[in-house]
Amino acid sequence: MTQPSKPLARSMVSWSDAVQDAMEGDLVTALAYGTPAGGCVVIPVSPTGLVDRALSTIAVTTSLAFNGKLFHILRDSRVAMAYHTREHGFATAGDFAVAQGRADVPLSPSREALADLAPRVERFLGAVPSGRFWDWVLRDYFDNRIVIDIAVHRVVSWPDLGGNGERTVSGSEWPGTPAPQAPPANGTEPRVDTRKLHGQVNKLTHQLVGYRGPDGYPVVVPVRVAGHDERGLLLECAPGLLPEGGRRAGLTAHSFGRQAIGLANRVCTGWLEADGDAVVYAPHTTSGFAAPPVKSVQMFFNGVFAKQGWRKAQREGTLAKLVQLKDAHRSARPDGAVGTSTPS
Repeated sequence: MTQPSKPLARSMVSWSDAVQDAMEGDLVTALAYGTPAGGCVVIPVSPTGLVDRALSTIAVTTSLAFNGKLFHILRDSRVAMAYHTREHGFATAGDFAVAQGRADVPLSPSREALADLAPRVERFLGAVPSGRFWDWVLRDYFDNRIVIDIAVHRVVSWPDLGGNGERTVSGSEWPGTPAPQAPPANGTEPRVDTRKLHGQVNKLTHQLVGYRGPDGYPVVVPVRVAGHDERGLLLECAPGLLPEGGRRAGLTAHSFGRQAIGLANRVCTGWLEADGDAVVYAPHTTSGFAAPPVKSVQMFFNGVFAKQGWRKAQREGTLAKLVQLKDAHRSARPDGAVGTSTPS
């Protein structure tokens, strides 16, 4: 795992063996990051077991061709990773765990880091197709990958994947319950077809909600979409997981097969309202995809989309914009780390 270019001044964080098992073994996790309006986006990722317990770091890879999330993370480096799946991976512990920390985003691939990733990728995702054709198809998908290191600030866990039981906190003290947020100027009502969205989400195994905690770090919790009405999606979750009142929040639902083949997800932003056991999520945006359950086809489209994304990034000067954004936020912080120090 590559190390941050400017290490953050922080204390080492220890966590349980059960949490370590999840970090090392979950095939698919969920990465959460903030939005400028004070909301949160939660997306499924495959970190291939990138964790360094001795240094209190975790990591995830991404392609510079798919760079939308990088703008958000460079504006505010506080992120969270939720370890919430056990199927098709190597973890056996029953804990649901969320690691919060600050992300360091390198904007040029490291050949050494990519070479180190190869055995991890093969262990979790299977052998990569090779040959003249596949080398060309997948070149932009793999060659433009970066490793985002996350210096862990806090780990919170529950003894089961549904978030039931007593919460355990390692690292910085739990910051308490966030106050409700002011509603958006355009209102809190659903802005997408809730009935259709419910049908899409209901087919997907894992369902999560993320929101901004009082210290700016994303909080991710497991939920279950139990229905819908004119107000939005009706959610259920373990008692005490969601704060009372209304707030901007992200919702994601996803499923996957062996070696992450047949990926399907739905990623939403919207308004979350919790009143005791009554929890309603009003979706404002939604996007997603369903990949075919055939590895060669999925890899082919990964390569094609990466080529399209990389060419668009080059055409629009995206990398230069990212570098400028990173430099601006690093110079704005006294410790030299990237990201805002208060919620924006």
